[in-house]
Amino acid sequence: MGNDPGRAPRALAIAGLCSAALGLAACQSAPPPAQMSKTTTVTAPADLQLLCANAVAQSTGAASANVLPVSSAQIDADNYEVILAVGQARHKCVVNNDGIVRGVTPA
Repeated sequence: MGNDPGRAPRALAIAGLCSAALGLAACQSAPPPAQMSKTTTVTAPADLQLLCANAVAQSTGAASANVLPVSSAQIDADNYEVILAVGQARHKCVVNNDGIVRGVTPA
């Protein structure tokens, strides 16, 4: 096996092409704001989450200190859904803007 004098320049050329391709791929610009996907979740205000925590504590008999909100989201203009944990169990509470708990169910 002899040394191929053209081997080094070819290797450098291939490395250069790969570097250029990676560089171009990394230089893509972000889409304009109008084309970006928007994922905005409106969470329930803290006072409504606490009302749900109290409602779950009453319905399960758990100590209110053991009922923890884990997530919430606005489900329409007037109502929020709050997911609460009581140990390993999860409960769903629906509460409206006026603080009226619409229901508590196992999640």
